[in-house]
Amino acid sequence: MSKLLNVGVLGAAKIAKTHIIPAMGRVEGLQCWGVASRSLSKAQAYIQSLDGISAAHTMQALEGYEALINHPDVDIIYNPLPNDLHVELSLKALAAGKHVLCEKPLALNAVDAKRLVDASRQKPALKVMEAFMYRFHPQWQQVQRWISDGEVGVIQSVASQFCYCNTDPANIRNNPAAGGGALMDIGSYGISVARMILAREPSKVVASAVMHPEFAVDDIAHCLMDFDGVSATVMVGTKTQRNQSVTIEGSKGRIVMTHPFYCDKDDERTISLITDNEEQTFTFGSRVDHYQLMLEAFVQAINTNAEAPITLSDSLANMAVIDAAFDSIKTGAWVTVG
Repeated sequence: MSKLLNVGVLGAAKIAKTHIIPAMGRVEGLQCWGVASRSLSKAQAYIQSLDGISAAHTMQALEGYEALINHPDVDIIYNPLPNDLHVELSLKALAAGKHVLCEKPLALNAVDAKRLVDASRQKPALKVMEAFMYRFHPQWQQVQRWISDGEVGVIQSVASQFCYCNTDPANIRNNPAAGGGALMDIGSYGISVARMILAREPSKVVASAVMHPEFAVDDIAHCLMDFDGVSATVMVGTKTQRNQSVTIEGSKGRIVMTHPFYCDKDDERTISLITDNEEQTFTFGSRVDHYQLMLEAFVQAINTNAEAPITLSDSLANMAVIDAAFDSIKTGAWVTVG
């Protein structure tokens, strides 16, 4: 039987409380050991707020991120901190001999990400993965089957949209110094999806953005990627009504996804394959938890010493496209990726 893996959570992030920590309780061989915050009282209050989580009463509260990172009982560090702390704290976790699950985007830019990639190569027994949970949902397995079976024919374009409304000036996503803005927060999803579906990298990118007059972050961003003749578009917004979708257009059919990235508690995910002859639809209920599936895959990689299911090379390539998009926003021109 594999060793029980203890996870330490950095900070008091909402995603950890709402999704990741509850999912940990459903993964065999994994438990949330403790939470660290800048103040002990905040960490204690966070743990006490974890209603309905059986492990909450035994979890440890620590003051300071490094206290948790260096604790000998912790095996994995989950890093959902603001974007500007992703690489810094993940590097410290690696140096302390911990596996790392880091929220997306992995870094502020590709140069920053490469520091983590290089450090990880020096410690091959430790697994480091960007937490792109969407990839583990079974709806994507069905989409990949339709594509590999030739149901859509030759893919001509991929279009994604991901929007929500966040007007809180104190929120880190509205803070440029913390790596805020729509493109960094949710644009990374659409770029990741296009690269996954087309199984290659775009050659060039052109992008535009609408900046918030006070926050100085991009509220709306549009990105067009050229995959050597196949186009992929990404539209993201953080000051608009909540919405998301992915459409894959092929020579023989179209795939439409209603909740490709995130699903509220009571929502159903629907994917449809539409051709001239028929329409096939699959519906996935809210009980399918892609956070749990992601954690199970990460634990398996640790226990079998296999490559992490989302590699750092993939994350670095995704960051390179984001960099190119930001360069294009500044210049208004097409920018070569890489």
